[in-house]
Amino acid sequence: MFPGGSGAGAVPERHRSAACSRPGTGSKRAWGAGQDGRMRLRIFTEPQQGADYATLLRVAKATEDLGFDAFFRSDHYLKMGPGSGLPGPTDAWITLAGLARETRTIRLGTLMSPATFRYPGPLAISVAQVDQMSGGRVEFGFGAGWFEQEHTAYGIPFPDLGERFARYEEQLAIITGLWQAREGQPFSFAGQYYTISDSPALPKPAQRPRPPVLIGGAGPRRTPRLAAAFADEFNVPFHSAPDTAAAFGRVRDACTAAGRAAESMAYSAAQVVCCGRTDAEVERRAAAIGRRPDELRKTGLAGSPAEMAETIGRFAAAGAQRMYLQVLDLTDLDHLELLAADLLPQVS
Repeated sequence: MFPGGSGAGAVPERHRSAACSRPGTGSKRAWGAGQDGRMRLRIFTEPQQGADYATLLRVAKATEDLGFDAFFRSDHYLKMGPGSGLPGPTDAWITLAGLARETRTIRLGTLMSPATFRYPGPLAISVAQVDQMSGGRVEFGFGAGWFEQEHTAYGIPFPDLGERFARYEEQLAIITGLWQAREGQPFSFAGQYYTISDSPALPKPAQRPRPPVLIGGAGPRRTPRLAAAFADEFNVPFHSAPDTAAAFGRVRDACTAAGRAAESMAYSAAQVVCCGRTDAEVERRAAAIGRRPDELRKTGLAGSPAEMAETIGRFAAAGAQRMYLQVLDLTDLDHLELLAADLLPQVS
């Protein structure tokens, strides 16, 4: 992300396997379960800005030990903005496979894996395997892809926006279809860009019928329709509380139009975080990520724990049930400890 967005459009009905169950329409999984009224705080990292696996492991273990709900990471191959980006990018799903074996309770996922990076069949296999390795703790954040420079830097095709959306739609249908197909029943798909013929649709993820799918963005038409068709969680990154509420409303309307209960969707937001017990501490942490406290207070979650709790309350009033805290300085584990000790009890 950092910040970025993913948009989507509706998947034509003819592409859906009969084995697929749409969220909120009778699948065996309790879609949106766990929405118990508590605001859940999740740690969200941007490793492309400069973090190796050992650093991510330390942050993930701290996330788990301190009582946060989940550890998420972006899926990018190139840094953004100033800084060296050293030691270079790490692959999101290889990272999560390692963390799956070195953590025990936290949820693990991406915000968001771009559809441009991987073919849908192999991606379905990778995510299902990581879900197995974690004992069923994976969440699959998936977007259309938006950052052209990382594609040209690593030889990845970057089609125009219309084609990216079309491929994204087909990939969502394929990936969820492979996971949800009944064992022993081959899965096939015929699309404009991808064809699947009599796939055994294996391996199956540990979570049945599939891991939760996250779709994000603030697009007015395609994104809400696609979220209603495929997502278990809808995420709005780096927008104000009023704009977030409006995006949630569009998704609720799309759910209703699709014959799905709007409350079967989980709704979440993502914001950069910069917390301190004193103004000097806030200023120090803001400087460490190249930002100003006044700007962060206006556009993110910044200030004292009480200030941040008040801001999070505005997102809760907008309908957010989960907040992804974008932590950019991954060497500052004291920051996580402060958030767990002084913020988490106020909002959960």
